[in-house]
Amino acid sequence: MIELPLRDVPTAAPVTDTETVWRGRIFDVVRETLTLPSGSVTREFVAHAGAVAVVALDEEDRVLLIRQYRHPVGVSEWELPAGILDVPGEPPVEAARRELAEETDLAADEWHTLADHRSSPGFTDEALRTYLARGIREVPEADRHERVDEEVDMPTRWVPLEEVVEAILAGDLQNPTLVIGVLAAHASRERGWSTLRPADAPWESRPGRR
Repeated sequence: MIELPLRDVPTAAPVTDTETVWRGRIFDVVRETLTLPSGSVTREFVAHAGAVAVVALDEEDRVLLIRQYRHPVGVSEWELPAGILDVPGEPPVEAARRELAEETDLAADEWHTLADHRSSPGFTDEALRTYLARGIREVPEADRHERVDEEVDMPTRWVPLEEVVEAILAGDLQNPTLVIGVLAAHASRERGWSTLRPADAPWESRPGRR
């Protein structure tokens, strides 16, 4: 048995044809023909700009959650503040700062990279980076973002980190970014936050198609 390294390795299969089947505002649907050791195959997938999320943790180790309706699954979920990387040239951590302010009227003095994940690599190249934000403070009222559309009615709640972990393990909270971010925060805290990476840590899996 070959002892392979315990890390994901970028491996680009040769692509012989690429076609954008459908183009949307947030994502595209792409069809590619590629060459694998078994021969030529065709794959269709969702091409996405990527996203960032924030585990905002206050001095009492409470996590800020946002409740949002998700129509494809017909569920009002508790989620982390998050948003798409849709501003050209904007560093991911700055996108996270912006999303936290726009969705919650909060800012943070301390930022670290907490976890990276791919939402569903079998059918999309979407990658997400989750940050840990501490030193939480309110954005001055004059500088607050004016919310529109679904952002207008998104309840928020501060919940103890341990309570969110228990809700995840009970199956009551199922949003994948929330699950990964909160469990990563809990595990990192148990290790004295020694696993945290700099806010500008390299992000190899960030999509670059859109």
